Amino acid sequence: MRCCAHIINLIVKEGLKEIDESVLRIRSAVKYVRSSPSRASRFQKCVELEKIQYKGLPCMDVETRWNSTYQMLEVALKHRKAFELLALKDNAYIGEMNGGKGKGVPSDSDWEYAESIVPFLRLFSDATIRVSGTLYVTSDMYMKEVFAIGRFIRHSCDSVDFSTMSMAERMRVKYEKYWGNPDSVNMLLLIAIVLNPMQKIEYVNYFLDYFFGEEKGGELKSKLSKCIKLLYQQYQSSEEASEADTQDVQANNINTDLHGMGFFLQATGRRTNTRSELDRYLQEECEPYSHKFDILNWWKVNSTRFPILGNMAREVLAIPVSTVASESAFSTGGRVLDLYRSSLTPRMVEALVCTGDWLKEDLFSALDDDGEVLQQVDQDIFSSNDGACSMAASIDNLDDD
Repeated sequence: MRCCAHIINLIVKEGLKEIDESVLRIRSAVKYVRSSPSRASRFQKCVELEKIQYKGLPCMDVETRWNSTYQMLEVALKHRKAFELLALKDNAYIGEMNGGKGKGVPSDSDWEYAESIVPFLRLFSDATIRVSGTLYVTSDMYMKEVFAIGRFIRHSCDSVDFSTMSMAERMRVKYEKYWGNPDSVNMLLLIAIVLNPMQKIEYVNYFLDYFFGEEKGGELKSKLSKCIKLLYQQYQSSEEASEADTQDVQANNINTDLHGMGFFLQATGRRTNTRSELDRYLQEECEPYSHKFDILNWWKVNSTRFPILGNMAREVLAIPVSTVASESAFSTGGRVLDLYRSSLTPRMVEALVCTGDWLKEDLFSALDDDGEVLQQVDQDIFSSNDGACSMAASIDNLDDD
């Protein structure tokens, strides 16, 4: 299955291919403020006069990191009044924004456009971070994020704002490419949602109808029901084989089977409960929805009631849904342009990344004749941050397919 975080990255990059001029004007305003200490000082005075509570300065974005554009717009919106005051007090700001390559001072419509797309980009940023965690993510998150993103894109395609609508339409094409084909839906990822006691099968069935229609959705629902029963039977047969061995021992040992229950079950082939665990689990009421719900702890507590399903959940929920950490999903720039070096220009970031790449290439060339040493150096480099940067850069340059 494809890496969830990487597909989200591709979808958003497709939507941001044609950046609106409003974003370019806001970017130019931020660049002006960050270009020198004196300008930053004048801007800080405007922030104080407007009594803006946010302490940080506007941050520049990096072209290879779409989430940095979202962060730039989010912080710039908090300083909107300061930028407007700067336009009244700083003639150099007006001159630079209107002259040369400047697109002009950000207008009210520019700020309104930024306000409209920031929630749009926040959804994708949060989704990437959620599926890229290493200590808390379970596989039921994958398709739930897919459903949430698909629903949001559909809603945005009907937006009255032309720029938002065109961005959503581009994203929808990319979304349909990876997640819009009902024949390529991974059944095991849907089963993972069924094993979440807050959603179960009704939640999945609803969204299958919503995204694929009654005909295709009905086929998928039927396929899902069949697959989960087959998987359950597979685990059940394994469990019964283990129980049979135990009962054989108990039936032949009067000391451990005083009342003859094991002997009775073995002789008659009867089970103590005719309803399967799967039926009992699905017929129970769903747990109340909560963002803080601990699905693994729930199965730990309830595995005594559902031992077979507990074994299924332990293995199905452990499937990794992302192959990279969140920063690598956005780009290698996140490892170079950190919070302490956020004023680096895109040109300087490119120089740092390329120089690290070239230095590593020279090292490999020098050691090319010695295979064992080369292999050891390879392991050392890729265990370091520089190696991680190079690997992330390679991921960034991969083709969509």
